[in-house]
Amino acid sequence: MRLTILKSAPPSVRKIAIVATTVAIAAAAALLLGYAGNSFLTFRAEHKGLEATPSLAETPSPSPGAAVIPLLDRPGTVPNVGFAGADGGARSLADFRGKVVLLNIWATWCVPCRREIPSLDRLQAELGGPDFEVIALSIDRGGAEVVREFYDEVGVSGLALHIDDSGQAAPALNVVGLPTTLLIDAEGRELGRLVGPAEWDAPDMIAFLGDVVARQMSAGPERSDPALARPRRAAATRPPSGADVRYAQALTLPLLDAPRPLPGQEEQPSWHC
Repeated sequence: MRLTILKSAPPSVRKIAIVATTVAIAAAAALLLGYAGNSFLTFRAEHKGLEATPSLAETPSPSPGAAVIPLLDRPGTVPNVGFAGADGGARSLADFRGKVVLLNIWATWCVPCRREIPSLDRLQAELGGPDFEVIALSIDRGGAEVVREFYDEVGVSGLALHIDDSGQAAPALNVVGLPTTLLIDAEGRELGRLVGPAEWDAPDMIAFLGDVVARQMSAGPERSDPALARPRRAAATRPPSGADVRYAQALTLPLLDAPRPLPGQEEQPSWHC
């Protein structure tokens, strides 16, 4: 019946019907081929030991130790933010003047922060002393007890407890995400910062930070020259090792050339982890 109607239809109508039928058949064939191809790949992955292509959600995130650290073009002044110590006593960044400081802004509710705290603890155990200190400054509103419970949970032993439950330190430091870590020289100037987690006790990072500390301390009053904070290259008496190349190319904190005040920030930061 349909064939009879189609034959009796005008030529233009017959052409439209033929084109529509052809498109429908092609679409059905494409769907069938796609389904068959996907089934075949799944079969091979299950029975031939092949790995199926992971989805975006299944793709592992980059290793924190591979993070690239964006830094300022010039050294920046750091405001003398205040906070409380483990005993509730008032402290400030000025208390640490004269040593290189790695200031980490974090919170117990930030998952990446929780993951990197143990590596900061190990870094403090490795380099901490009269010339260098890791300051892990929590911004938890729950107070010191929340931080103390977390330290006990993960076995932190070298990091001192510092907390700012006023919410003033982070915006004063222009922190826009957690964790954020500032490298501060012995004169109290910002040499650079990293937004995001890192493996702070990785050998290359320890070598780099140790070199920064050594140069700062050996420079004495002349350490205001930013060039003195830059990591030394491998000594001329030996070829550069793999560690030298890696920390010079990937994990080094490019340092700044001359002091420059940080721009003010009136708005509250948009927190993310």
